[in-house]
Amino acid sequence: MARRKKADEIAARVRNLIAMDAAGIMRRLEARRDEMFALFSRLRSRGPLLETIASRYAEGAFEQLIHLPEQEQAVVDRYYTHLDELRWYFTYTEDMPGTAQVNFIKLHKRLEESYRVLVVTLGPPVSADGARVVDAEVLRREDNSGTAEKTLTRAMPPRQRRASPS
Repeated sequence: MARRKKADEIAARVRNLIAMDAAGIMRRLEARRDEMFALFSRLRSRGPLLETIASRYAEGAFEQLIHLPEQEQAVVDRYYTHLDELRWYFTYTEDMPGTAQVNFIKLHKRLEESYRVLVVTLGPPVSADGARVVDAEVLRREDNSGTAEKTLTRAMPPRQRRASPS
């Protein structure tokens, strides 16, 4: 019983590290989006692009991912595959800054979608004060004698439908 509890604790810690790494990357991409392309254009340096998507926890990934169930491993792999596509593009592109920004938008959309799935699957990272950050919206609010009752739900990505083969 203690062994199972220890395994669950390790898996929870791995999930949190991955969630923190992914959240940091997505936060930096959003905050630096315009500035990194301005610097790329002005300095002709790929540094601002690559530093923005640098992963803090890339070392030892295999040893850590083994603690997660296969489905979670697949979700994590999908996110990091899309991140790697972006990293490859930033590293080897010969595109001019305007074209690079257009291509970034396409690659970033795929990365955002895989990030949404990652957060839904693994959960959001624990904040520095120990509280879990939850992306929620109020669906209904009723006031009953001075107390507010709220119904909350986790924001889910929209489902995409495939066109029927005709």
